[in-house]
Amino acid sequence: MADAGRRPAYYATESGGWHDWWTLLHPPYTAWHLSYVVIGASLAPRVDATRLAATVLAFFAAVGLSAHALDELHGRPLRTHIPSAALMATTVGGLIVAVTLGVLGVARVGWILVPFIVAGPVLVVAYNAELFGGIVHTDAGFAVSWGAFPLLTGYVAQASALGLAAVLGAVAAFALSYAQRSLSTPARRLRRQVEHVSGSMTLTDGSVQPLDESVLRIPLEQALRAMSWGMIALAAGLAVSRLR
Repeated sequence: MADAGRRPAYYATESGGWHDWWTLLHPPYTAWHLSYVVIGASLAPRVDATRLAATVLAFFAAVGLSAHALDELHGRPLRTHIPSAALMATTVGGLIVAVTLGVLGVARVGWILVPFIVAGPVLVVAYNAELFGGIVHTDAGFAVSWGAFPLLTGYVAQASALGLAAVLGAVAAFALSYAQRSLSTPARRLRRQVEHVSGSMTLTDGSVQPLDESVLRIPLEQALRAMSWGMIALAAGLAVSRLR
């Protein structure tokens, strides 16, 4: 296994075979964003387990598979050896699954779900392919696409309407996703683009602490780890509470 500090992501495993697919899924981040779907559903007046499962599956297909496969096609940031044809098939297949589940859900949820079915694929492609001049591929675009949007969709899939609870929850998801992006962007840069860091910090007591890549990166990734598992635990707790 490659040195943990030089892998393209802290959750990346050794290169090749199924390890590449594991890395491609970005497991902690995918679970984090699926948590917003669960939280959104849990804010609704009533929670239907079948609708929740279908919504989570649709977002896993769109975000966990399609978005990440398309991102890897765009410059190979994870340095996987997955064939481009397989990545393209995963991108298209994931979107087909997500849209199909959404279309099937219209019969139970209502026409209010249609704008979300349309917006989902647009956000996936626009963000990861950096379309429209990269306007979606920003901190705010990320926070809307992978934070606020999943939470709102999870709520609407349950309530067949929007409500104040959904709006407030979406604001929280936006803020948390914005914080995630603010931490992950420099962490990724340190892992993937920085060859060497040198310098030092002089503390008020006169002691000197050397600076290197790990000193700058590790606190960022520790915060990301804690936030990801914290959001997953929160979503699980809400699901258990509402589905009893």
